[in-house]
Amino acid sequence: MKALIKVGYACNEHCSFCHTLDVRHIDGSTAEVDAKIHRAAALGHTMVVLSGGEPTIRPELTHWAELTASLGLDFGLVTNGQMLAYPELVERLMAARLRYVYLSLHGGSRRIHNLMVRSDAFDNAWRAVENLAGRGLDFSVNCVITRHNVDHLIELVDALLPFRDLTVKFSMVEPKGGGEKLFRHLMPRIEHVARRVREAIEHGYARAGAAGPRFTHGAIPLCLLPGYEHLFDDLKTHQYRTMIEVGEADFFPVDDRNKLQPEPCRGCALRGPCPGLYRGYADEFGVDELRPVRGRPRANSFNYTYEAMVTSDAGGRCPLREDQGVTPWDRGRALFVKHGEKVARYRADSRDFSDEEIEAIKHDRGQLYVDVSRKPAPDDFARDLVQLRRSSLCADCPEREGCTGLFEPVDADVFTRDDAHVRALLGELRGAVIDLGCGDAPYMDALAPAAARGHIQYTGVDPDGERIAALRRRYPWAELREGAAEGLALATASVDHVLILRSWNHLRDPATALAGAVAGLRPGGSLIVVDNVAFGLARGRVQTRRAERSSAGHEHYRNDTAEDAARQLAAFDLTLLERRDVSPETSNQWLLRYRVPT
Repeated sequence: MKALIKVGYACNEHCSFCHTLDVRHIDGSTAEVDAKIHRAAALGHTMVVLSGGEPTIRPELTHWAELTASLGLDFGLVTNGQMLAYPELVERLMAARLRYVYLSLHGGSRRIHNLMVRSDAFDNAWRAVENLAGRGLDFSVNCVITRHNVDHLIELVDALLPFRDLTVKFSMVEPKGGGEKLFRHLMPRIEHVARRVREAIEHGYARAGAAGPRFTHGAIPLCLLPGYEHLFDDLKTHQYRTMIEVGEADFFPVDDRNKLQPEPCRGCALRGPCPGLYRGYADEFGVDELRPVRGRPRANSFNYTYEAMVTSDAGGRCPLREDQGVTPWDRGRALFVKHGEKVARYRADSRDFSDEEIEAIKHDRGQLYVDVSRKPAPDDFARDLVQLRRSSLCADCPEREGCTGLFEPVDADVFTRDDAHVRALLGELRGAVIDLGCGDAPYMDALAPAAARGHIQYTGVDPDGERIAALRRRYPWAELREGAAEGLALATASVDHVLILRSWNHLRDPATALAGAVAGLRPGGSLIVVDNVAFGLARGRVQTRRAERSSAGHEHYRNDTAEDAARQLAAFDLTLLERRDVSPETSNQWLLRYRVPT
């Protein structure tokens, strides 16, 4: 768990794309950095990583490494490697628990690297690689890609192939600092970058195989690197939790606020782990190069894993405002749960969901639960899950909107309550009913009495033949068809009610399924859509390991809300009768009910 400390912005190179081009004259004092190292230890970090500018030009470097080690923490550097060309310095740092190095090398030759950094720097950077490789470090060589080196990546791969234990990372240049001022001079098109990165990685694996080095990429939309999505690399994959700039009073969570996932990314199966595009790039070049991936399933839940007991004597005070601090904790991914006098801290490291999605699930929709079962996946939510809601201590807090919050379990069976309304609606249906994506038919007990009295004629449709066969054995009175909802051909005005019950997010193509279903509805007929939004589960470490070992596959193609579904349904001539959205006071189930005009 790393904390990134910027010690200052001075540097001994002159990279054209430098993030800190405008502030290179600013440095933090020795006392300021000392205090930040102590604060990182107090927050529970296991490693301090110094960055800049260039941290190795500071005369306090070995002092800071030794201070970090004296606090029981490992030490790391983000560096251009110029000073690490000196073996004596490397040995002193290794003795002070240097365990991580993220070193910049932007070309495999003097010509390319020196052009990129505008210094005669290649030889020292290369000696640093030689000094660090094979030492058991977590060692990455980062290549920032601009127009000047994008067509020379294979040369860098060939140069680094002998160093089997390092990671070669290819990073898209960020439009910040020099990258913004020299945008047109530096910025390559993202499709071209992705093509060249893919070629370099394929070349490296063909030459080195599994023996190494490893290859990763950063700040490139995953849809442009099919087959290599799993090689994505960023601060979070490196286990950075927080960072702090010169002059800041406390740490802040690392985030991706400099990037965006634009409208074409809505519904993309890769949205969770994908970095999207840099905002500055999208502003200048647009988003037409993106190729969103449809038709792949994704997760509908994620884990908050227990990390530590914060206090066992909370009383009526907030441990965040009074003890832990507000700013270091990620508003979405950190979770503090108060139960009586105890407050426990949990963390969600899932890459199935983006930071934006997790924050919305936690705060906007309030869909957090403690998993009180021992199952890999809860299957009876009313029994297995206890809802968490924001503590009353947060109600009038001035930090509320920026804080991760304090949550408490509530004694309310929201699942049974919300489901009772759906069951009541189903019990009132009369006439021909077709159930699209009936699956295991969770609402058949609500429909069966009306079917037994001849009030409804039920037809269930599902693509899973085994489920259809099982339903035929259990409900011989029902007509059951194997097939996809998208391929269903209903005669015009042939049914009274269409049901999409907990299957909306399982549909590959809702628009196609809706077109056929709505055409089959008689005037005055109804469409009822019920489904669930994604949710977070607070679990112990053993529970999380058990769940993540489960062989259960993902079945959801989206995690649409009622608003998302209503947006698609607006294309049809239907009258909205009822809409129930998800909120912190409800379960994760939403409902839409429409009528066909007469």
